[in-house]
Amino acid sequence: MLVALAGGVGAGRFLRGLVRIYPAEQLVAIVNTGDDLRMHGLAISPDLDSVTYTLAGRADSERGWGLAGETWNVRDALVRLGEPGWFGLGDRDIATHLYRTRRLAEGATLSQVTAELCGRMGVAAHLLPMSDDRVETRVEVDGRDGPTDLSFQEWWVGRQAREPVREVRFEGVGGARPAPGVLDALAAADGILVCPSNPVVSIAPILAVPGVVEAVQAATCGKVAVTPIVAGAPVRGMADKLLPAWEVEVSARGVAGLYADLVDAFVLDLLDADQAEDVTALGLRAVVAPTIMHTVEDAAALAKTALSAL
Repeated sequence: MLVALAGGVGAGRFLRGLVRIYPAEQLVAIVNTGDDLRMHGLAISPDLDSVTYTLAGRADSERGWGLAGETWNVRDALVRLGEPGWFGLGDRDIATHLYRTRRLAEGATLSQVTAELCGRMGVAAHLLPMSDDRVETRVEVDGRDGPTDLSFQEWWVGRQAREPVREVRFEGVGGARPAPGVLDALAAADGILVCPSNPVVSIAPILAVPGVVEAVQAATCGKVAVTPIVAGAPVRGMADKLLPAWEVEVSARGVAGLYADLVDAFVLDLLDADQAEDVTALGLRAVVAPTIMHTVEDAAALAKTALSAL
């Protein structure tokens, strides 16, 4: 069994390649829920949905998020009624959130709802939220009138990440418990993969859940991380705007430093081959390979590299 620590779009694409070469039913993906939010009364889990949609073959590959073939009638109607429209919810996507919201209101856990959605969408891999308890990623930014505290989604989507970030925190994580199955999966894993996801707001919230870091460190299997940074810039997302808040260089070696106490090997791109020695100096085995996933074949090749590194 393989266990992957996963964020959203980048992780979904990597895992889509992984299940091309590895049995999906033997894969457990522990997914970030720090981005989860309520909008229009609906319970939304962006990273869980991105991974689910991608593995189900339903994701919009051009837009990079949401479902393919979307329409936007409900969102447009809500905006005409004066409701905020900055977080775009497509009509088909809303069906997922309606289902999740109803099941949670009935007393189901997020883990249970995630398993149900995966089953109904034909996803064979086992997706686990990092926790069934509420954890919210929040950022403090330099606003016009001084420091301003915002939810991550409000800053990233609503404000297009305009303001510089001073601090990132995971509200509620101290009292959160790993979702059922998370610690057992890490203990039984034949290999642990850290997906090419944002290290600050996708992977760090998972590791911040009490007990998770210790479980990863205690696992006796091989552990490999894949860089989300190529040639000094994130492949997707806004890691370049968040790593400086942690005084971490926006580079493959900078990210490798964050994972040095967790993994044995680090995969970095050919464009960053000159940083391999720096990664090795951190005590990690540096693996240089193509990491950009334009196609599912690219993703499968990257996954094969990561598996070999295990």
